[in-house]
Amino acid sequence: MNILIAATELGPYVAPSPAAESISSLAKALRLLGHDVTLALPRFSAFEDAGLMAARRLTPLALADGGEAYVFDVSLPSGARLVLLDAPGVEMNAIGRGDPSEARALGRYSDAVTALLTQVGDQKPYDVLHVHDARAGLCLLKLRLSGGSELGRLLTVHDGRALGSFALDDQAALGIPENFANQQGFKSGDELCLLKGALALSDLVLAPSEAYAGELLEASRFGGISRSFRGQTPTGVLGGVDHAVYNPATDSALVSRFDAQDPSNKGRNKTALLQELGLALELSRPLVFFEEVDPSDGSLETLFGALAPLARLDLALVVQTTRELSAAQSAAAEALKDQLVVLSNVEPRLRRRLLGAADFYLGLERHNPAGQRLLQAARYGAVPVAFAADAARDVIVDADAELATGTGFLFDSLTQRGLLGGLGRAVTAYRRAEFAKLLRRVMRQDLAWDRPARRHVQLYRQAAGALH
Repeated sequence: MNILIAATELGPYVAPSPAAESISSLAKALRLLGHDVTLALPRFSAFEDAGLMAARRLTPLALADGGEAYVFDVSLPSGARLVLLDAPGVEMNAIGRGDPSEARALGRYSDAVTALLTQVGDQKPYDVLHVHDARAGLCLLKLRLSGGSELGRLLTVHDGRALGSFALDDQAALGIPENFANQQGFKSGDELCLLKGALALSDLVLAPSEAYAGELLEASRFGGISRSFRGQTPTGVLGGVDHAVYNPATDSALVSRFDAQDPSNKGRNKTALLQELGLALELSRPLVFFEEVDPSDGSLETLFGALAPLARLDLALVVQTTRELSAAQSAAAEALKDQLVVLSNVEPRLRRRLLGAADFYLGLERHNPAGQRLLQAARYGAVPVAFAADAARDVIVDADAELATGTGFLFDSLTQRGLLGGLGRAVTAYRRAEFAKLLRRVMRQDLAWDRPARRHVQLYRQAAGALH
């Protein structure tokens, strides 16, 4: 198949959310399955800052309103083709910033994607357009307006909270005709909502996990957007882990490499990290790694509120946050300096070292559509202990009391009591002989992107086949 993926983020170059890594991993996995994959993104300066050398096509794309767009091509290491789109007089970096020039930039980007789809020339025509989230969803409208290119149209909603909201005054800059604004649901009260319009224009709607697909239909959580699915139930496809990046058997960031067959060298990584961070060298004490994902969700406050009873579980805790601790939090951390260390600005290599050393990964996300961090932790044998939000319920099978089944530990209440219950179960399990079998079971899971990519191909064919 010839697949065009339209998005406004792509890991590791432009990564404002976990979706960026999922998009790049999906493209890579599709290429490995033998499909042609083109990624169409705005020409953000971050790509050139990262050293990508894209070549500009000599002939610009002709846009429907008489304007033109510039096309820059580069082949990614995965074999996928990355197309960066730009237009004269437009600052593509405004996309995602929410400033006054964003609407015009997004309008021009979506016009250029449509031109890319319809002006293929001698190239093989595209079979599928797969757009990711609300902003890229505007491409579905522009393709409908063009009246051409019969192809499957899919929308993945990575984050149902990202509505793509714009003021009504931005309608012309976005390029949304008045009749479509009303008929296709782009108008929502006194603003425009790109996500609602994209939902109405897609053949299939996807979500990054089965649990999150169900949550998107819950009005108590997502309000009016849940009604915009109009009877179309999203299809949940849980992603995977890029084994070229997350692989403890080959990762040069680790002090000592290991795998599911023989995870014994994981202990060497733990020893080295404890020494490096100045924590007590108590190997019988389980090491827990927590990273704050969303500073606004109160997870760090929940954790620090439970520090005293957590310390009595006799564990070591590494906390990552980009925020400055309050005076009370700093005092609590200082009082437990043999058991607790707080890190900021953890770069990717250090993060993988933390996963390779940790016995447990603590997930306290209230909004966790894809569960990527939990999957990555499992890959490195950091057994997930997580609040049962969204994809956590798909990623983790809660371990039973005998540790005969399960791939982690779930708790249902994001309170100090719930947190203590979940970690208490994990620490108890750690001190049992059966924990070694649990660790191997966690690491032996098939977490590669191959299976999710094959599922995407099935859905692409379903969407494309519906046209014939």
